[in-house]
Amino acid sequence: MKKLFALLALAGVAHITTAAEIVGDAKAGANKVSMCIGCHGIPGYKATFPEVYQVPMIGGQSDKYIAAALHAYKKGDRNHPSMRGIAESLSDQDIADVAAYYSQQK
Repeated sequence: MKKLFALLALAGVAHITTAAEIVGDAKAGANKVSMCIGCHGIPGYKATFPEVYQVPMIGGQSDKYIAAALHAYKKGDRNHPSMRGIAESLSDQDIADVAAYYSQQK
């Protein structure tokens, strides 16, 4: 039984270490935001799907905030069909890169 707990503990540490190793690259992110700039790159833009709403400007936001939001859309914890579809197409590295890119924008 102790061996089982030790293995589970090691697996948990390995998972944390793997997740912590993903570092966003803003230069790589610049090549991954083409699907974002159509809404998030236009000051005052209002989207009409699924309803009319003000699209937030994400440039300059914290990379942690942007990554958390994209992961929440990907998992379905945040509800917006367009954002969920986009987030589902992104790998964890893509999310980190996009977050790094937008966090450096002003």
